[in-house]
Amino acid sequence: MTVFRTVGLLLALSIIAPRLAAAQASTEAPANSANTAAQAAKDDDPDRDFNRSQPDFVVVNLPTTLRVPKFKSAFRVTHRFGRPLGQGDFGDLAGDLFGLDSGARIGLEYRFGLMRGLQVGLHRTNDKTIEFFTEYSLLQQADHGVGLGVIASIDGTNNFRDSYTPMIGVAISRELGRHGAVYVEPMWVNNSNLLPSEIVDENDTFMVGLGARVRVRPTVYIVGEFVPRTGNTPGVNHGTFGLEKVVGGHTFQVNFSNGFGTTMGQLSRGGTGSDDWYLGFNISRKFF
Repeated sequence: MTVFRTVGLLLALSIIAPRLAAAQASTEAPANSANTAAQAAKDDDPDRDFNRSQPDFVVVNLPTTLRVPKFKSAFRVTHRFGRPLGQGDFGDLAGDLFGLDSGARIGLEYRFGLMRGLQVGLHRTNDKTIEFFTEYSLLQQADHGVGLGVIASIDGTNNFRDSYTPMIGVAISRELGRHGAVYVEPMWVNNSNLLPSEIVDENDTFMVGLGARVRVRPTVYIVGEFVPRTGNTPGVNHGTFGLEKVVGGHTFQVNFSNGFGTTMGQLSRGGTGSDDWYLGFNISRKFF
């Protein structure tokens, strides 16, 4: 009798179990589909796609209109050697390893995508200048023919305890198909003169950042910047050019500048001289 009961129980289970499994699968399917759809939407963020015309968030120092994806980030190192390349003869230059033996102005930068189209960041140079900056993307070229972003920053010397220099402006970009991009960036900089207020005549600078990036190989670009100014204009107008290579999420750039500025306040004060050119480099890394 026990054997018959056991066999009957097994037969009942063999009939009921598949039906229970099917019912459970039908219940879980919508939840799994919803999770899959949510993950697909998350992975389909166009801000995470590589842009061949704008591979980085800066040209050399000027911002681009490339957006940081929401909750993603990027890191950058800037380095400007302190020896003018035209100082002395070629033997002197080679003896100093083309400026690599000299001191340098170094900057560390981190930026974060706070929300779709909005990025914030921090840049600190080893002369103890700290810059906080932000950019909000208003237009994208795919929809409006140009890219447009509102940019703002504030510098503070002595680890952001003295001489604050705020800036507000816009970044306008035009991508050249898949071959690069050009930029026009009008900016107003307040307190660009670090001298005491009682001995200065002009305390503001209006400058227009002009930048370009041209793709010459699949992952190689030529870059350049020029920043004419009015108002407080010490030094010479900042200029720089360079060559960069994109490798995965990294961008490696070698550049030549007539000054050491990497923040907007420093750019407003110009370069050291028309005949002074300094070797430098940027290294950036995207974390997405």
